[in-house]
Amino acid sequence: MSTELMQVNAMLNGQNFVAGEWRDGADWIEDINPSDVTDIVGRFAQAQPSDIHDAVAAAQGAQREWAAAGLESRAAVLDTIGRELMARSKELGELLSREEGKILAEGVGEVYRAGQFFTYFAAEALRNLGSSAESVRAGVDVLIEREPLGVVAIISPWNFPIATASWKIAPALAFGNAVVWKPASVTPASAWALTEIISRQAIPKGLFNLVMGSGSTIGRELAANADIQGLSFTGSGAVGSGIAALAATRFVKLQLEMGSKNPFVVMDDADLDRAVDLAVNGAFGGSGQKCTAASRMIVHRPVHDAFVEKLLAKTKALKVGHALEAGVQMGPVVSAGQLSANLDYVTLGKSEGAELATGGEALDLAHRGHYMAPAVFLNGRSLMRINQEEMFAPITCVLTAGDLDEAIFLANDTPYGLTAGIATRSLARATKFRRASRSGCVMVNLATAGTDYHVPFGGVRASSYGPREQGRAAVEFYTQAKTSYIHAGAAE
Repeated sequence: MSTELMQVNAMLNGQNFVAGEWRDGADWIEDINPSDVTDIVGRFAQAQPSDIHDAVAAAQGAQREWAAAGLESRAAVLDTIGRELMARSKELGELLSREEGKILAEGVGEVYRAGQFFTYFAAEALRNLGSSAESVRAGVDVLIEREPLGVVAIISPWNFPIATASWKIAPALAFGNAVVWKPASVTPASAWALTEIISRQAIPKGLFNLVMGSGSTIGRELAANADIQGLSFTGSGAVGSGIAALAATRFVKLQLEMGSKNPFVVMDDADLDRAVDLAVNGAFGGSGQKCTAASRMIVHRPVHDAFVEKLLAKTKALKVGHALEAGVQMGPVVSAGQLSANLDYVTLGKSEGAELATGGEALDLAHRGHYMAPAVFLNGRSLMRINQEEMFAPITCVLTAGDLDEAIFLANDTPYGLTAGIATRSLARATKFRRASRSGCVMVNLATAGTDYHVPFGGVRASSYGPREQGRAAVEFYTQAKTSYIHAGAAE
């Protein structure tokens, strides 16, 4: 065990970080390792409503100081955070995998990517460029500038506890805002570790705040706070709708990333071996607990049987086990509640008439954890609930399409539209699918999961609301435009 990891583990009685100070909460919860429920990762303080009030009040003054500090100061802070995350990605990735359940390679990769978000937005802080325009009135100049919102609330999910939070926190700080962050309750250790790094930076006291607690209390209190100017949320559609309803009465600027039901289309000209690899990666990576997971396989009828044969063989061969063990390809799901919900979907799929071809059962392994065999349903119909609802589970269902037009219809036949993928050697087919897909992200001969940090990310319809995340698109949410008209008069 590294010296740094020993230091982190020694400090895992994690407090909230409010107004520049570490603070105990009204209560404490235990963070349990889903790979081994006898392993307690730590105890973490739960915030109370007064912490929200104190955090937002402190953030207001700190934000004005931070916005006036200058671009280079902000860039330097973000670059330092990013470089530390990348340097400590193995250590912090192990902590992340231990509490969330994704395999170690994915945990390490997530932390490293989080570091890249910070270094990318360190550079973007220096590109806070405005523009000028010629007025329709003689002698008048027009300037268009981007200014920070003020205090931004961030509510992040458990499936990417550091990466998703980072792609929100980094641009918020880069563009001059203060942050009050409520992470998911089941992954507090990763949130605390990121906050510990941020807390050591040269930032105004109160600029960054961590308030841990349940969504129904702390999340709701944060969304209802009158002094929040922007709120960025990633989570379920039901919770997102509730947040939007709370915030709408105050006209708070919103950015919501919510549910998905991502299709992966396989045409008869695809490289089937590669298509199967992409399908398994998309469906079962991260134990299927990704908003970009491919939970629907739409397969061209001429290659259906061959694809299914290869898909089942590869799925059955996946090694499920403790997230930190070498050779494991899929870890546990995040909690007992999630496992129970997943198994309910398996029961539902069978009751709807789909054929469970493999998996779908809880696994009793050497370590007592929340393990599930990855599941593949066959002979499903598009309107089955298992093909309409986001399951957030290692479950996928194979549908059959007679041609590309039917595949496109089926791909779009849900309320969601986050990602969509197609495997084909035909540029014409790929182009038609890309143009017709009602989704925010389209993958051609790539898994539906996985996005670059320097380009926009987000969906359409019930998947997303508000400006896109990541890349230069983030400036649209974390800043607001100010247009100034200037009449200088005649020079003497």
